[in-house]
Amino acid sequence: MNKIKAKKFTVVNETLIAAVDISKDKHTGYFRFPDGTDMKPFEFRNDGRGFNEFWSRAVKARDRQGLREVVVGFESTGPYAEPFMHFLRSRGATVVQVNPMHTQKLKELTGNSPSKTDNKDPRVIADIMALGHALTVIVPEGVAADLRRLTQARERSIKRRTALINQLQDLVFLIFPEFFQIIKNVKTKTVQYILKSYPTPEQIVECGIEKMTDTLKKVSRGKFGKERVKTLYEAAGTSCGIKEGQKGILLEINEILASIEACNRFVEETEKEMSVCLKEIPYSSYILSIKGIGEITAAGVIGEVGDFSKFDTISEMEKLAGLDLFEISSGRQKGRRHISKRGRPLLRKLLYFASINVVRKGGILHDWYQAALKRGMPKMKALVAVSRKLLRIMFALVHKHSDYMVDYQKQSLKPACNDLIADHRMVA
Repeated sequence: MNKIKAKKFTVVNETLIAAVDISKDKHTGYFRFPDGTDMKPFEFRNDGRGFNEFWSRAVKARDRQGLREVVVGFESTGPYAEPFMHFLRSRGATVVQVNPMHTQKLKELTGNSPSKTDNKDPRVIADIMALGHALTVIVPEGVAADLRRLTQARERSIKRRTALINQLQDLVFLIFPEFFQIIKNVKTKTVQYILKSYPTPEQIVECGIEKMTDTLKKVSRGKFGKERVKTLYEAAGTSCGIKEGQKGILLEINEILASIEACNRFVEETEKEMSVCLKEIPYSSYILSIKGIGEITAAGVIGEVGDFSKFDTISEMEKLAGLDLFEISSGRQKGRRHISKRGRPLLRKLLYFASINVVRKGGILHDWYQAALKRGMPKMKALVAVSRKLLRIMFALVHKHSDYMVDYQKQSLKPACNDLIADHRMVA
């Protein structure tokens, strides 16, 4: 299997450098030949006809110069580059990407001017490619690609739900400010039922303590007791919420509640699909053998990584996650080490929340985390260190085709000790 991973690509003398400045409607292409000569930048549409036009020009330029390979590079962008990238891969072109931070810095050197134009950008990208600072593109395939899309869809839905909950809290505060003094968590189904059925203080008072207690006991399965209902009822009776303009507020509250329910359903469906896809990944069981790592976390990590088996070293994967370390030191001044945060942010987020699970009491890295805190490491920094360690454990398990073993070093010493005892008995 070919290794498809983010590694530096070196341009050789028989390579046509094709740089592209990506945009929503039209891309700007630019060709540079090994002898330093180039072609004038040109525009082509971001659709199938435009892609064929670009590739036809690239092939003609390659054959005219007697070159063997076409390397196409562009900045790391959003979704506008993906169809073009897959088109190029289907044509056998080598696709690389450059860091936007590199292009921003190199623009200052080109012409000694910070100007940014569609004709200048592809030339700067070509300069970076020629210097050997382009990276091959990581493209997840098959089930891993499905997991990446599902993970990203779930994350977007959770962000929408969070925004909706914040809007809901603002609206409820207008008509019933005391509500959040009694009820803190708006995410529960019981609280959302209250806001749907009795959104105003007047409706709560009209319903009465007894009737509301019976109703909420059934909805919450006994978790919402009479004392809380009584407190809510008393607060509703003395509420200072606004009375004017309630119709618009109530309509919006109902609409937000319906949207939150839709988000919840979508997240549940997405998680079911993620669990199904995860079973098709051969090495997923190794990651799931780690206590504290659930199906959703494992599916998300695999989706963001693409394929663990296509990485040769852990440092490559740390760089992908943005968990690689850097420091700024000069002379006698020794800088502190930080993570670069130049990788995939969702992968870092998944590993961070997974690290919270594994450092709990009884977790596999609880002792390691506590030892780090005793050495004076701040909690946040210690959790980031746990994230790095957790990624290393996942990498090792997948590459060794092994489940996680608690006290691995002690268990690995047992066979050696038994062999020594046996040898001693034979000598005796």
